[in-house]
Amino acid sequence: MGARKRLRAEKDKAERKEKAGAILRNCPSSPRKMRLVVDLVRGIEVNKALAILRYSTKEASRKVEKLVLSAMANWEAKNDGVRIEDSNVYVKEIFVDGGKMLKRIRTAPQGRAHRIRKRSNHVTVVLGSKNANDTEAK
Repeated sequence: MGARKRLRAEKDKAERKEKAGAILRNCPSSPRKMRLVVDLVRGIEVNKALAILRYSTKEASRKVEKLVLSAMANWEAKNDGVRIEDSNVYVKEIFVDGGKMLKRIRTAPQGRAHRIRKRSNHVTVVLGSKNANDTEAK
């Protein structure tokens, strides 16, 4: 392995050490409704995001709350020995993609049929820690 390749690999490894995430697949709610909840917590510190999700009235907020808790557990497992409160962990990325769609038929007048699309989604959360370098750059 060349020097440039090794340095790049070490840099990538250090970046992966800084962030951890979790993915929720095939969640049975529409992506549009889930995005309303996800937009509330993007870029916010983790404990504050959990408080927002806990007191939100949306049904999707319960699922996102569990997902953020899972991402926090993954972060703690990756960075053993470091408390999450001391390291300024925040929601670095969170996004919703459309999942599989169940197609059903509903009867309509005069022998017709209307299609019903039961949507699902995939939610991805990536947590990162704010360093002194990150705050100076902003």
